[in-house]
Amino acid sequence: MSKIGIIVDEAGDLPQEIIQKHQIAIVPVKLHWPEIENLPGENTFQKMRELEKKGIQSFGKTSQPSVKDFLDKYNLQFEKFEKLICITITSKLSGTYNSALQAKKFLAEDKQDKVFIVDSLSASGGEAFLVLKAIGLMEQGKTAEEIAKELEEFVPQVHFYVIFDDPKWIEASGRISHLVASLMRAMAGAGIRPVLAIKNGILTPAGLKTGAKDIPTGIFKQFETDVKKLKKENHKISAIITHGDDLAGAQRLKEMIEKGFPNAKVVFLNIVNNVVGAPAGPDALTFAWCEI
Repeated sequence: MSKIGIIVDEAGDLPQEIIQKHQIAIVPVKLHWPEIENLPGENTFQKMRELEKKGIQSFGKTSQPSVKDFLDKYNLQFEKFEKLICITITSKLSGTYNSALQAKKFLAEDKQDKVFIVDSLSASGGEAFLVLKAIGLMEQGKTAEEIAKELEEFVPQVHFYVIFDDPKWIEASGRISHLVASLMRAMAGAGIRPVLAIKNGILTPAGLKTGAKDIPTGIFKQFETDVKKLKKENHKISAIITHGDDLAGAQRLKEMIEKGFPNAKVVFLNIVNNVVGAPAGPDALTFAWCEI
């Protein structure tokens, strides 16, 4: 039996090859949106575009994984592993972390102290970075206790940005007001891209990027502002890009980052999950980075 197994909720946006290689258990996120179920499209974002074409005013609702969802994954992983590291989306925007904590209490007493739950205080690529960090620490031979402690210390080092193509989806989720959404639209029309970030687990304004004709440029300019000192000192940077069914935009951002910052490496590109994607909307881009 292997020593340590990993569990992460679907919001971590890990590529399938990483999930399969490391036998990671994924706890699904629920999306309730009956209006798009029968619409054409290979993913939620394509269905959202179809919804817009038809002029249907409808917005999806996501719900956190249940206690049973986590309990099932704990039991599944305990068939293969002695101890478990569970990483969740930020507790400040979702009850997922609480579900993971509650599920732990339903395990047999001798197993409860073998589950270590870490709140990423992030999402998407930011959450994925914690999984990659955990894998690296496992490969170094660290114990589950040591890994959990180092992950907690690593959380503040992960940076996360997002730019929406249309803020109507995030407005509908209740995370920003109608006034803020209207201002964001007006600024985007003037070539000013509002960048949002997750800081201390909360979605918050990060900056306004002028002369940003598109989303990749807006994120690049924000990154450029934040890493001037690191670039000068030639620090190595790792990044993850996820997108709302805009692979071309994600690839363009990757090229901009790696050309503008030779010391930066994009680990992977992936499509955004439903829990982040439903409020972010089609063509949104997220960018997570940290020093390595």
